[in-house]
Order: sequence, then C-alpha cells, then structure tokens
Amino acid sequence: MEKFGKSTARLCLIGVAIAFLAMFLVLPLVSVFAEGLSKGIEAYGAAIIEPDALSAIRLTLLVAAISVPLNIVFGIAAAWAIAKFDFRGKSLLTTFIDLPFSVSPVVAGLIYVLLFGAHGWLGPWLRAHDIQIVFAVPGIVLATIFVTFPFVARELIPLMSEQGRDDEEAALSLGASGFQTFWHVTLPNIRWGLLYGVLLCNARAMGEFGAVSVVSGHLRGQTNTMPLHVEILYNEYNFAAAFAVASLLALLALVTLILKSIVEWRFDHRRGGAGH
Repeated sequence: MEKFGKSTARLCLIGVAIAFLAMFLVLPLVSVFAEGLSKGIEAYGAAIIEPDALSAIRLTLLVAAISVPLNIVFGIAAAWAIAKFDFRGKSLLTTFIDLPFSVSPVVAGLIYVLLFGAHGWLGPWLRAHDIQIVFAVPGIVLATIFVTFPFVARELIPLMSEQGRDDEEAALSLGASGFQTFWHVTLPNIRWGLLYGVLLCNARAMGEFGAVSVVSGHLRGQTNTMPLHVEILYNEYNFAAAFAVASLLALLALVTLILKSIVEWRFDHRRGGAGH
C-alpha cells in the first residue's frame, strides 16, 4: 500500500510538471510559430528579409559578436583570480560579478544614459569630441556587456574552485610558464564549463530587451535589435511580422537549449569518468 502511494504521488508530480511545461513553455512556443506562419510562408519570409528586420538581425549578431568574447576574457580572468588566488577584495569582486543579477536591466540602461547621455556626466566632453555612446551601437554593446558579464564567470568560479590548484602548481614546478600552464592545463580542464557559460551569455545577449531599449533610442533600421524590432512591429499591429521575427529568437532559444543539454551531458560524463 505504501509502495502504491509513493508511485501515485510520483505520477501526480510528473503529471503536474508536464502540464506546467506544456501550458507555460510549449504552448507559447508553438503559438509564436503558428502566428508567424499565419499569413503563409511567403509573408513569413518577407517579414524576415524586410530591410529593417535584416538591420535588426545584423545589429543583434554584431552586439553578440562583441560582447560575448569580451565576457569570455573577463569571465576567465575573474574566475581564475577568485578560484586560484587569495587577495584583498576577493569577496567584493564576487559581489560585483553578481550585481547585474540584482539590478534591473532598465536601471542599468538609465545608468549609461546618466553617464554618457547629452546631459550626463561625460556628455559635454563626448559631444565636444564628436563621440556618441548613447543612442548608438557603443551604448547597446555596453548595456549588453553589463547584463551578461556574470554568466561566464559564474559558471567557471565553482568549477575552478572544485578543481583546486594542484594541476597548475605541478605544471609550474615542472618549468611551465604562466601562459603555458593556462593554455595546456587550466583551459582544457574548464572547456565544457566555459562553453556552457558562453551559450548562456550568447542567448542573453541576443535576447536582451530592457537595458538595450533604454540606450538604443529606437532608431528604426539603425539601433533596433531583434527584440526591439519585434516590439515595434507588435505596436503597429503587424502581428504576423512581429511573430515571424520573434520565431527567430525562439529558434535561437531551442538551439541554445539543445547545445546546453549536449554540453551538460558531456560535462557530467567527463566528471563521471574522472571520478572512476
């Protein structure tokens, strides 16, 4: 009887989880593609290759191509420093890494407007030197870097802490330089965790809305990323085109999810093999 009760409870929990996923994840995802294709495949393709849409796609890819590599460099450096060394201010650095998780993206965007806007702290100097940060690509890149920089570091810090310093110290004692130690010892040990963090960072960079919305200026065909372009199309009641562009972001999410699952499997398999 007790075994039957546990089995029933397990089935109920599984059923609730599946129903929740179907209602809040699968159904909205299916509706995005259904709405995008509601006027036919030709209208769907036309919405994707429309000049403003192509500009938004190019800008989104450009911002991701700049912000993700910078976050890789920062994430590795920060994780290596925090996990491998003891220094004054270590806990403060860890706190700063978590800051974007606790600050609203909209507030982050406003901070950049206050710093680099026409009436901001650095605005007069930038205007005098004909440099535009806010309402231009540099501002979008800065805002995206801010909201995404914890992802790589937060994946690597616990991994590096768990691995300890033994491998690096052994390599250094054998005469390896610091760069050789990093390239041949540290980097191979963290490659799966690094790839996992990069996937999450890239997905957030392409899908960021709040901070980018504040600093972009919503210049159609110039400073609109894909999420902002979707908003404009939706506000214009061009629902089919809005959902068509949104489906590209949904495809990105699906690809990221698949790659994330593959990386998790490889990472767990590698750790399991090392444990044996």
